[in-house]
Amino acid sequence: MTGSWSRLLRSTPFRLALTFGFLFMLAFVLSGAIVYQMMSADLAERLDESIKETYSVVAATYAANDLEDLVATIESHAKLSPKKEQLFSLTDRAGNHLAGNFTAAGLPDGFSAFDAVLPGVPPHKEYRAFSGSVGGNNLTVAFSLSETEELETVAMMSFGWATLIITGLAITGGALLASRVQLRLDGIAATMVDVSHGRLDARIPLTGTGDDIDIVSSQVNAALDRLSSLVDGMKQVSANIAHDLKTPLNRLQMILEGAADKAARDQDVSDDLADARAEGHQINETFDALLRIAQIEAGARKARFTDL
Repeated sequence: MTGSWSRLLRSTPFRLALTFGFLFMLAFVLSGAIVYQMMSADLAERLDESIKETYSVVAATYAANDLEDLVATIESHAKLSPKKEQLFSLTDRAGNHLAGNFTAAGLPDGFSAFDAVLPGVPPHKEYRAFSGSVGGNNLTVAFSLSETEELETVAMMSFGWATLIITGLAITGGALLASRVQLRLDGIAATMVDVSHGRLDARIPLTGTGDDIDIVSSQVNAALDRLSSLVDGMKQVSANIAHDLKTPLNRLQMILEGAADKAARDQDVSDDLADARAEGHQINETFDALLRIAQIEAGARKARFTDL
């Protein structure tokens, strides 16, 4: 099992699948980071709008030289937030507390952020505040960032889980794809091993999908068909040469044996030598003719052919 896994890791299809998976994951992470930043900016903008709108509603209850309505509005809004998700503060110019569920001190006009230290509030809880002057007094409206942070945490967790799932699917899909391609490559390798061992009838199996591997496999099979026909042709040529030259060689042997007998009896063997020479020429012509036929069948002499 370990050997198969290590072989899969070294396979080119698996590496290509991992490369494309990594590129896809990189694009996903970058797009997710952009979406997260845009979402955070949008949540912050919406929170600022809510704070500013609440501040305007509260400040609108102030009447000239009359703080009663403003104080009553601040106190009613403060009671609606027992967990102090929303803070309201009204102080005079000296910083004395007039109304609200906390006392804002040292906050600049406009938007600001601060960590509140209040009874019943977790430490280091962050707030987003808007401060301004109302009738010579300082009014501050602050909203907790916990809801925004929770939404960002949920988005980040969702993005993290999606990243893990996509990574797992990419690796699994890459392994499956690579294993299928590797099986086909193993089939090609096995066929080549069989051919190298003399099994010229071995052919690469085709899936019929018409993909690149099928096209290459078809071309290799065609080359193997041609090689097999050439080898069969060579075998046939060898058999034809052996068959066609057997009779002339036997005849030549008989002529030479007769000449040897005559030479042993001190008889003239010139006629036998002439017959042997003629028979040798005939054997050469037969051999050349068989070679030409073999070359024509192999296609070596087809370039000299012309249409009639």
